[in-house]
Amino acid sequence: MNLFSSPKPPGWRPKLVLASASPRRLALLEQAGLKPDALLPADLDESPLKGERPRDLARRLARAKAEAARVGLEGRADLDGAYVLAADTVVAVGRRILPKAEIVDEAAACLRLLSGRAHRVYTGVALAMPSGAIRERLVETRLRFKRLSGDDLENYLASGEWRGKAGAYAIQGIAGSFVVKLVGSYTGVVGLPLYETVNLLGGEGFPVRLGWLNVG
Repeated sequence: MNLFSSPKPPGWRPKLVLASASPRRLALLEQAGLKPDALLPADLDESPLKGERPRDLARRLARAKAEAARVGLEGRADLDGAYVLAADTVVAVGRRILPKAEIVDEAAACLRLLSGRAHRVYTGVALAMPSGAIRERLVETRLRFKRLSGDDLENYLASGEWRGKAGAYAIQGIAGSFVVKLVGSYTGVVGLPLYETVNLLGGEGFPVRLGWLNVG
């Protein structure tokens, strides 16, 4: 299916749906000059399968979110033929997958595990295309945290910034000051690797540069 093989009205462009309610992913897309036409988060069980590797979990959930959002578009004439973009981020120490912390004890356990150690962040990106095909990317980033003092832990936990975050931290916030070394994609750790995402969209025919004309 080639969206650009037949004449289109002036100003026409394909629609883009972000399968997420994350303000971070939305902000990253807009940073790249891409404004989605709709947000359609998927309500999924994000628990890892028994023995599932962190990289496989990130890939599986990103794909599942894209597929669920595409199903949710059925009957939406205003979004007919839309590209659906989804992502999922997993924080891991070795093969141990860290949760999205919701309570203080859970967050404290994650941060103590990360303190002074190296860990990896895997972000899966899935793009469901109008043709029905799904294209995927997986981005791996290696990080090392400084050794966190008792005051670091106590005050970061009191900030509440960790709540709902994979591994109990948000690199774009206070916890960015904990990072001694990062090898890979900073935006991938935030939640959406921009280089890979823009190249994935552009490679599949989405006009990624169209929005650049309205920036600045």
